[in-house]
Amino acid sequence: MKNFLSVGLAVLLASSCASVPTMNRDSSNCDPNIVDVKTLVEKAIPFTCVENAEVVKIPTYQELADLPPAETMPIVAVYSYIDKTGQRKRMDGVASFSTAVTQGAESFLIDALKTAGNGKWFRVVERTNLDALVRERQIIRSAREDFANQEGNEDSPTGIQPLLFAGILLDGGIIGYDTNIESGGRGARTLGVGTSRSYRRDVVTVSLRGISTLTGEILLNVQTTKTILSVGGGYDVFKFVDMDTQLVEIEDGVAENEGVTKATRSAIELAVLELIYQGHDRGFWEIEEKTNEE
Repeated sequence: MKNFLSVGLAVLLASSCASVPTMNRDSSNCDPNIVDVKTLVEKAIPFTCVENAEVVKIPTYQELADLPPAETMPIVAVYSYIDKTGQRKRMDGVASFSTAVTQGAESFLIDALKTAGNGKWFRVVERTNLDALVRERQIIRSAREDFANQEGNEDSPTGIQPLLFAGILLDGGIIGYDTNIESGGRGARTLGVGTSRSYRRDVVTVSLRGISTLTGEILLNVQTTKTILSVGGGYDVFKFVDMDTQLVEIEDGVAENEGVTKATRSAIELAVLELIYQGHDRGFWEIEEKTNEE
């Protein structure tokens, strides 16, 4: 019995090191140029920086950035790009008021537009916070006019350039979030020792369309989907020892869930990429082919 318990505990400890992350106060986990972590730790401020922040560059991001620059950069506007799914986070036995997908998808769309061709594909004008922009321009105009009047030159121009108007209005949104479209797993058990592995797939769908501001005609329209994968696995030991009077039970497992926000971002970036290709096919703009010298 002692040998069995020793082996079981050793396996449990070894597997826990691999599957369960640990919280630590090691200052090497953070950039010392940003914050003096060592000083904060000495002052007993726990877990100031547990894991490093990172810039996420997913494959669709790199594909957008690798596009050659446009000959003439179209001026586009994004007013909103909202969640139209109405989905809430899944919580068994609880009414959740948290949404299943991000409510700030327009930020991902604007970022994708500015990423295309390393910022040399679209000229994006500010429309999501237009009221603040107009008010700030009014403040600048008023301040410069007052300064000009004080100098005795009432005809002095304010120097504020007119706002750009967009030729194409980009609209759409997150139109679908389907959960548990595919699930399954497998497992095995013998003599009280078992292992199992399971998975589940969800799908997020986004739509993006380009509208002519001169005629109101919908020029371009694309839809993209991205799967969201969740995988879990583990093992357990359930065995009676010492003349079947002592019970030993060991469990260990880990689950990995693909981020919904990252999946939504990837679907939006792919929609922008497909919109550029569709515009090329329909003759609205032209994608130059990169030469070997580039």
